[in-house]
Amino acid sequence: MSDFYLNIAVDTPLHRIFDYLPIKNSARSDYQIGQRVFVSFGRLKKIGVILNISSSTELSRKQLKPISQLIDRQPLISLDDLKLYKWAANYYHHPIGEVLAQAFPKQLRAGLTPTIELTTRYALSKHGLTLDENSLKRSPRQLGLWHQLKNADAPVDRDFFSTLDWNWRSPLKSMIEKGWVTASQEHNTATHSPTTPLFDPNSAQQTAIDSIAKALEGFQVFLLDGVTGSGKTEVYLRLIQHVISAGKQVLILLPEITLTPQLAQRFRQRLTAQMVISHSGLNDTQRAQAWLRLKEGLANILLGTRSAVFTPMRTPGLIIMDEEHDTSFKQQEGFRYSARDIAVMRARDYNIPIVLGTATPSLESLYNVQQGRFKQLVLPERTAGASHPDIRLLDCRNQTLDNHLSQSLLKAIGKTLERNEQVILFVNRRGFAPVLMCHSCGWVAQCRRCDSRLVIHKNANLLRCHHCGVEHAIPNTCPSCQQAELFPLGLGTERVEETLSSHFPDTPVSRIDRDSTRQKNAMQSVIDKVHEGGAQILVGTQMLAKGHHFPNVTLVGIVDIDAGLFSCDFRASERMAQLITQVAGRAGREEKLGRVLIQTHHPEHPLLNTLITHGYTRFAKEALDERQQAQLPPYHYQALLRVNAINEQAVLNFLNDAKELISTIQAPLIQILGPVPAPMLKRAGRFRYQLLIESAQRKPRHQFLQQLLPKLEKLKSSRKVRWSIDVDPIDLF
Repeated sequence: MSDFYLNIAVDTPLHRIFDYLPIKNSARSDYQIGQRVFVSFGRLKKIGVILNISSSTELSRKQLKPISQLIDRQPLISLDDLKLYKWAANYYHHPIGEVLAQAFPKQLRAGLTPTIELTTRYALSKHGLTLDENSLKRSPRQLGLWHQLKNADAPVDRDFFSTLDWNWRSPLKSMIEKGWVTASQEHNTATHSPTTPLFDPNSAQQTAIDSIAKALEGFQVFLLDGVTGSGKTEVYLRLIQHVISAGKQVLILLPEITLTPQLAQRFRQRLTAQMVISHSGLNDTQRAQAWLRLKEGLANILLGTRSAVFTPMRTPGLIIMDEEHDTSFKQQEGFRYSARDIAVMRARDYNIPIVLGTATPSLESLYNVQQGRFKQLVLPERTAGASHPDIRLLDCRNQTLDNHLSQSLLKAIGKTLERNEQVILFVNRRGFAPVLMCHSCGWVAQCRRCDSRLVIHKNANLLRCHHCGVEHAIPNTCPSCQQAELFPLGLGTERVEETLSSHFPDTPVSRIDRDSTRQKNAMQSVIDKVHEGGAQILVGTQMLAKGHHFPNVTLVGIVDIDAGLFSCDFRASERMAQLITQVAGRAGREEKLGRVLIQTHHPEHPLLNTLITHGYTRFAKEALDERQQAQLPPYHYQALLRVNAINEQAVLNFLNDAKELISTIQAPLIQILGPVPAPMLKRAGRFRYQLLIESAQRKPRHQFLQQLLPKLEKLKSSRKVRWSIDVDPIDLF
């Protein structure tokens, strides 16, 4: 009979850990914290992780089951990693089992034990080196491979032959069979020589590099606040080189998958390092290999999106988060964590610095600078002699517009193209038009499952809901009055693309949005086309605003800014200011002067005038003052109880029960607002309500949620709804 018990976190929405017995006749020494196990869970078989090994349990032995299988001989995660995951579960009030599941790639969540793949490398054998050209004349392809391998400084992998436009595999196989070439299996390591930078850092860049380099032996948070085009990436590169030269690893987090190939290419050119990549566009094997390589110390750099923040580091040296302000760093479903906050805590646990880079710092980060928690490093000027773009408002009131494009904007586009330069038009809505309306009876195409209108996608001949994804063919006649008088209302990227093609038929027009870049490498092919030069027009959504460097773009037009100027969300002005600044930053990034034209029907709007006259820094200062007066984040702390169900009354019943529970909890420092319907009441067929919890201090909010959530789980009415708690919500939608 065993004298110990296994405390196991199971991937389940329940806020608790579970006690299990060890496998019969196994020893205590077989088990360690951080190992994965298979366990029986009701009628299911689930993956669990050992959190503790204890000598007692509150349950009787008859109530306990033995684990089904011990998956790992050694712990998959360290105690330091487990400390972070426990902190995240505690702070976000989320089940530890689901937090651990989020931390693992899919193959590890499924109980697989993948091994690190080896790379095949090729080199001429001793016999191959003694060959001469005459002996290979009858086989020109083998001769070509022989020359390439002979000129290589070291064994090469398959990528070495990727530039050949003929089938090299068959002649290579023949050369291996003849003993002329050796093929060896080894861990992948960098073999190329790095390129040297084209210029030295300016004084601001060098100050930032020196400040961070001096702090590499301890924890500190740096806010690298650099205007667009100020060379933040160059600062990253020099710091990374410093860290990997010391034999340590770097974790780099990006907001968008589309930025990964460009940054990866630049890093590969400049750094002699083994880099792995992790994002949702890769398959399960690729993500598992990246996770394992960083964990085992076989990779120097991990370049990834939000979920990569959980990847263990064998020899941690530095964490970098680019575009730290971006809202995509906050997970909006399931485990609703902030990758920025997790990254800061991870750096603290590892006792290493973290760099948060952006041209438009979030108000939360600027508040932390005020409080002395973060150190701000400013890059005020653009590099390579580039100047700040000239930003102007175009008053569209009483103007004749062609599908929302003013004559002034069209004229400016024409002059830019005549100079063989490039143009970006920003339209913050994909599709052809957001509304299909009947001119005869006023019918509007609505989504039956959501409180939203169906968006016209003309190229696909579809009406599509951007919230639940439902699609319908575009009708020829009105479903209400049967008249053939349907017309599009509003604009989207497809409509602007069509309008521009009619005005400039001889100029290539490329569209960049989620619809046009769904296929693999679609985004990269557009970017490559832009870098080829010549007169071109790019039409796109927010995907265009993030980190792209287009040296020949000298004009940026922002078409539909008014839609974002008025919102019930208190964060809307911050996001709009960031978006305008980021989009404007695409213009004039090298020697050529850049212009930014913003179309608006509200040229007197204070947000627009503050940005244009004084820049983002002044706007952020004023916005922080407003937040403090209004007692809003980051000066106050929020949590949002979200509830949804197919039956609206079930939601209301649960919320009424929740309100009664709340009244029994003594929490004088907590303010409850609601419950109220979500701004979009019905989404994907489910009715959505929410209740906002506010406090002037973080600790009372945490203590209140600790008391409330276990009681909510026990409510009978909770069984008929889906509910979740969102700590530090960034979206009340």
